[in-house]
Amino acid sequence: MKIECKTIIVSDVHLGTKGSKSKELVRFLKQYRCKNLILNGDIIDGWQLRKSGKWKRKHTRFFTKILKMIEEDGTKITYLRGNHDDFLDQVLPFTVGNLEIARDMIYESKDRKYYIVHGDVFDSITSQFKWIAKLGDIGYTFLLWLNRQYNFRRMKKGLPYFSLSQKIKGKVKKAVKYIDDFETQLASMAKYKNCEGIICGHIHQPA
Repeated sequence: MKIECKTIIVSDVHLGTKGSKSKELVRFLKQYRCKNLILNGDIIDGWQLRKSGKWKRKHTRFFTKILKMIEEDGTKITYLRGNHDDFLDQVLPFTVGNLEIARDMIYESKDRKYYIVHGDVFDSITSQFKWIAKLGDIGYTFLLWLNRQYNFRRMKKGLPYFSLSQKIKGKVKKAVKYIDDFETQLASMAKYKNCEGIICGHIHQPA
């Protein structure tokens, strides 16, 4: 029997790398039924895929799982862009059904508000990687795969084809402001957003 919960937040899965724990994450998600699943950045490692990474079947199974969560449980999936999946810049913001792709969000729970963002925008080191080309080819491949999966499920339900390309047409990238002093700026941003706290990933360490 699945455990019922309101929200699950995960980040830094780095699909496309050998060290990705996608199999373990899918096993974890199978134990729960949640209203919201927030993917807080670096879910796909576009940097590694462009260089030497490899997309494996277990990585596809992760996205198959979250699509099943939408279909079977009505889960809302929010995918927040990270620095390793910055190819998503070209489609932000994007919403279709229960799937939303965004840069950040404000989450409310028990009369408290939390600012959720991957966290790379507060990292002065990350700001030095301006020479890395935008990974448009990876983003396009991902969206094509998502389009096939999404329309396959629509077809099973007798629904007409829906073109994701029409949703992303005309979207433009927004500039990202990089800020020094990671933890201090996180707290300052939470206050600026009128939130009690901030939830981020990026540094792979608990705060």
